[in-house]
Amino acid sequence: MVLNYIWIAFFLLAALCAIIQCFIGNTGVFADIVGSTFENAKTAFEISIGLTGVLSLWMGIMKIGEKGGVINVLSRMLSPLFTRLFPDIPKGHPATGHIFMNIAANMLGLDNAATPLGLKAMESMQALNVEKNRRLSESRGWTAEQETERNETATNPMIMFLVLNTSGLTIIPVSIMVYRAQLGAAQPTDVFVPILLATFVATLVGIIIVSIYQRINLLQPVLLGTLGGMCLLVAATIWGFSQMEKETMDMVSTLVANIILFGIILSFIIAGMVKKVNVYESFIEGAKDGFTTAIRVIPYLVAILVAIGVFRASGGMDILIGGINWLVEVCGGNTDFVAALPTALMKPLSGSGARGMMVDAMTTYGADSFAGRLACIFQGSTDTTFYILAVYFGSVGIRHTRHAVTCGLLADLGGILAAIAVAYFFFA
Repeated sequence: MVLNYIWIAFFLLAALCAIIQCFIGNTGVFADIVGSTFENAKTAFEISIGLTGVLSLWMGIMKIGEKGGVINVLSRMLSPLFTRLFPDIPKGHPATGHIFMNIAANMLGLDNAATPLGLKAMESMQALNVEKNRRLSESRGWTAEQETERNETATNPMIMFLVLNTSGLTIIPVSIMVYRAQLGAAQPTDVFVPILLATFVATLVGIIIVSIYQRINLLQPVLLGTLGGMCLLVAATIWGFSQMEKETMDMVSTLVANIILFGIILSFIIAGMVKKVNVYESFIEGAKDGFTTAIRVIPYLVAILVAIGVFRASGGMDILIGGINWLVEVCGGNTDFVAALPTALMKPLSGSGARGMMVDAMTTYGADSFAGRLACIFQGSTDTTFYILAVYFGSVGIRHTRHAVTCGLLADLGGILAAIAVAYFFFA
């Protein structure tokens, strides 16, 4: 329901902005808007088709892991934490293993691997949802329509999982450092520590907000110990990389990410061999699911990307940034951060759009300028909230998102504010 209102708002705001543009002489704005609808519909389809191969690969690998028992092992290991953070998921359920694999891939910046792993996690949680609603329907005498509506409503575990994804916790932001190197930054890795701090804050904010909504007690010893351990891990990672030269840091971060990724594939295959599973047939079985999933998300991607494109083409983003700049000036604040804000505002809507904004900021102001660096921190501090909601919920037919959008955007806000704070601390 929330996405419905947001989707409508994009078009209504775009119409209003376009009318304003016409009054100031930009009569070609409606042509730009209409052109953007075709362009973004095409882009959404191409993204979905482009995902097909990656989804097929990783859902095939996950099927091998399931039959080889790896997912069950991970589930048992994570049960003490996940039974408290995801109390509605049964202890030792394979969904916990899928969730862990997705979060681990995100932390390593392995976006192509994270998406199919996340879709598999959503499928597992939706299977639990459907089974629970079937039992309730039998006991309470629901109509078919009532049962369908419950099946199309996001569950608490789904929302916690989505917010953990949208907060975008990333330990190794390799792609951002590569862009900085290409655009002539003296030290492409100088945003590494600020990004790590900002994305960690976004994740903590997301966990706390969802826990408040879902009445999860964060003062439990296991949760306190886990969050404390995460803080220590972040501190150790920051210290370790801060001791390296630029070339060494780039090499180590890329090497570690790729070794872990290939290690996952290899361990799943070996586990399947040990369990005497037909590894090849299991892979094919899972890969077929990847293909159907990629096709299923096309309508959701078209809807969200077209709405975002219309808003951008209408000049709405430019008007919004100008208004924020004026407001900050009126309040007597420093406006240095405003030039980088398009990246922050675009990131929840479109990853590629935010990447383009980041590159534009570095090109316009310089890779080593305050705005250029802050744009990079914005890019790494959160993830594409609406894209993730559209793809993940769309893949399992969820229409009623409950508090997922609110919690995701509040986590984004936490990451944005943290990014501004650490940028002023490190680079002002």
